[in-house]
Amino acid sequence: MSEWDDLFRQEAPPVIATAQDQPFDKEAWVQKKQELRQWTYETIDVTTALAVQTGEQFQQYLNIQSRFGRYSVSNALLIMAQRPEATRIADFEGWKAMGFRIRRKETGFYILEPGETYKREDGNATVSYNPKKMFDVAQVIGEKPDLPPPPDERTQIKALMHRSPVPIQMGDALPEGMHALYQPDVRQIVIRRGLSASDIFRSLAQELAHAELDQGKADYSRSDHQAQAYSVAYMLSKQFGVETSCFRLNRVVERLKGLEPQQIRTELSIIRDTAHTMNSRMYHLLGQLRQQPSRRDTVR
Repeated sequence: MSEWDDLFRQEAPPVIATAQDQPFDKEAWVQKKQELRQWTYETIDVTTALAVQTGEQFQQYLNIQSRFGRYSVSNALLIMAQRPEATRIADFEGWKAMGFRIRRKETGFYILEPGETYKREDGNATVSYNPKKMFDVAQVIGEKPDLPPPPDERTQIKALMHRSPVPIQMGDALPEGMHALYQPDVRQIVIRRGLSASDIFRSLAQELAHAELDQGKADYSRSDHQAQAYSVAYMLSKQFGVETSCFRLNRVVERLKGLEPQQIRTELSIIRDTAHTMNSRMYHLLGQLRQQPSRRDTVR
C-alpha cells in the first residue's frame, strides 16, 4: 500500500464498459472516455500539489521521473498517484508482443497518450490526449531478461562529460566546501582535484545542468536555476546508482510550494528536459562503448 491509496480510494477512475458487458453504446462510451480523461487531468493537478508538500514526496516524484525519463511530467505524476513502485510499463498489447501475459485480477493504471490534432476556438492547433491503460512489469507473467550491469565509476564520469556544452578542467582555487563550479562569464566548469568518484559525479552533474540551463543567455542567473540544477543532479545520480543520501530537497520544495499546479509542472518540465538531454548524451557514449569489442575479443 502506498501513501496515495487513501487519496484515490473514493475516486477510482471511471470504468469503460466493453462489448462483453452490454451492447455497444457509442454515446455512453464517449461520455465514459471523457469522464476518464477528466479524472486524469484532476489527478495530475492533485498529485502536482502533493508532490511538492515535503522533501520526501518530491524525492519520490524525482525517483519516478528518473526511471521514466522519456515520459512527460504529467505521466510521471499519474504513475506516482497510481503505481509509484512501477519500474517498467507497457499496455496490454505491448506486453503481449514481448511474450508476456497480464496476471489474472491485475488492475491497470492510466497515463495519457497523444491523440488527434484539432483547432481550438482561437484558431490555434493543439493535440488531444487520451487515457491509456498500462501495466507494470511486476503485473505480468513471463521470463524477465537480466538487466545489464551499471557502468563502472570511471565510465559513468566519462559518459557524463561526453559532448559537454562547456570545457571542464581541474582546479585548486575553489572556495572551501565547493566541489565544482560553472562559470557563466567564461563558459567553463572547474572541478576540485582529489574528489571521490561519487562526489565528482554529483557535483559535475549539477554544474553541467547549470551550463545546459544557461546556454549563453545574457540574463542567466545561477540562483534562479539552482533548484532545477540540483534536482537534475539528483535524478542522474539516482539513475546511475550514485549515492544520493547527501541530497536535501526541502529547499527545492520551498521554492515550488507556493506556485500554481501549471507553474509547478513548468518547473518540473525544465528539470525533466534538462536531465533527459544530459542522459541522452551519456547513453550515446555508453552505446558506443557497448559496440566496441572487448580487449579479450581483440586478442582472440
